Amino acid sequence: MKETEERLLQELRADLAQIRKMRRPPRNVNAEFKGAFSLLERVAVYVTEHVGSFQFFLIIAGWTVLWLGWNTLGPRELRFDPAPAFVLWLFISNMIQIMLLPLIMVGQNLENRHDQLRAEADFEVNLRAEKEIGIVLRILEHQLEETLLQRQLLSQIADRLSRPRASEAE
Repeated sequence: MKETEERLLQELRADLAQIRKMRRPPRNVNAEFKGAFSLLERVAVYVTEHVGSFQFFLIIAGWTVLWLGWNTLGPRELRFDPAPAFVLWLFISNMIQIMLLPLIMVGQNLENRHDQLRAEADFEVNLRAEKEIGIVLRILEHQLEETLLQRQLLSQIADRLSRPRASEAE
């Protein structure tokens, strides 16, 4: 019994030492990822974040309304892109789209890589947590066994103390 208990305690101490070795601060994937960007990648992320915003939508919608309104309702001699063709407006709009699409795609690819790195970091943390939980459960089981053993011993001691002694019985 004593040897088994000693062996179990040694295993538990080894498990605790393993937990201490595994403990390290979690990686800040966000800082690692953002710090690795080149200038062009930072521009692509900036464009992706801002082009996908409601403010950008309002700017484009306002610009379109002003352009089309002026060239439809403004004085004829001051119209620079006459209706119904609006050729210059179509050209500029298409150029904006042609320029933005590749930047948005690059930004989305970078965000996708970032998501993958975060998922890997989460997985690493989860694996470590699972190992630690297993070890903690083993320790709790050992403590439960020890508590039950101590209860049995206390019960035996109480039984012995409550029995009358042979010298007292006479």
